[in-house]
Amino acid sequence: MTAQTPHPGPPQPPPHPSLRVIVADDNPVVRAGLTALLSGREDITVVAEAADGRAAYDAARTHAPDVILLDVRMPGVDGISALPYLVRLAPVVMLTYSRESEIVQEALRRGAGGYLVHGEFTADQLVAAVRDIRDGRPHFTPTAAGALLAQLREGEPRGGLPDGLGVSSAPQPEGRMGPFTGPRPIAPPTTSAENLSRLQPGMAQSTSEWTSGGGPVPGRPAAPDRSRFQLSTREAEIMDLIASGMTNQQIAATCFISEKTVKNHINRIFAKLHSTSRAEAAAKWLGTARGSGRGVG
Repeated sequence: MTAQTPHPGPPQPPPHPSLRVIVADDNPVVRAGLTALLSGREDITVVAEAADGRAAYDAARTHAPDVILLDVRMPGVDGISALPYLVRLAPVVMLTYSRESEIVQEALRRGAGGYLVHGEFTADQLVAAVRDIRDGRPHFTPTAAGALLAQLREGEPRGGLPDGLGVSSAPQPEGRMGPFTGPRPIAPPTTSAENLSRLQPGMAQSTSEWTSGGGPVPGRPAAPDRSRFQLSTREAEIMDLIASGMTNQQIAATCFISEKTVKNHINRIFAKLHSTSRAEAAAKWLGTARGSGRGVG
């Protein structure tokens, strides 16, 4: 009796091409967390990371991504300023802590395909958003959706942006990023207070206000002095995430540590900030607590 050859069965569809992503955020901890999260999916590859808008633009021209995740506030070239140039190269979704309605509206006006606020989405929702943005379907977290709904209901003219964001968006020839260097080739960004103040008045280093001469702007509040808290580098990173509204679970995923380790860090942070709640610690960290400029307690 002759053995029969097994039937090959129906042809299998070709594998879905990998979705190529660029992650642009000035916080290395956030970049690393997003890259690890997205790279863990079979159909997603993070092809580059960038610390500001200029680096994101250069990376997009080099790697031809399918989607760009873009922060709003970054030193050098902020996300709002870079947005009109990046959307020529790939769909862009804002992924940020910035939740002001004016920023949400301006980001969409300049071409963003979605707006996600940290602390308002799960890992699976982020992955779904990236896939949908690639396919032309917009995504918004509740804060962003609320800003758009309020604008539609009120029918009011679009408000202005906070100082230093989106300093220029005039159309430029393809391949140029005119707002930053004019028609000349792009020069590497510098980080001196004077150069940052020329590029983004009022947002030098994303932490303080500057005049063209490099000093504080009269009448503007200075950035909070956090050195008195004596937090370690890791504790400061976690305090930033607490202030953004992240849960312990989200902080653990972002920092690649266990929730128990997060809780241990938070206990030490609360002790150093003389705080008994996340809200109190965040207010002191952000400089909004009453008397926060006069000490910790």
